[in-house]
Amino acid sequence: MAEQEFNPSILGFLCNWCCYAAADAAGVSRFQYPPSMRTLRVMCTGRIDPAFVLRALAEGADGIFTGG
Repeated sequence: MAEQEFNPSILGFLCNWCCYAAADAAGVSRFQYPPSMRTLRVMCTGRIDPAFVLRALAEGADGIFTGG
């Protein structure tokens, strides 16, 4: 039986002032991250409502990344 690769679906909440800017700079430098990661820019990671995390997991995200 062939093994299937597990490609987790990850949602990233990125702070506008630091982590999102770093991700943008990485893109300009042609660094790549897995296509299974989706990013959302938030003004501050301290303002992420826990309901956002729970909703993302309920709607199929395998993991959550918060970068600030």
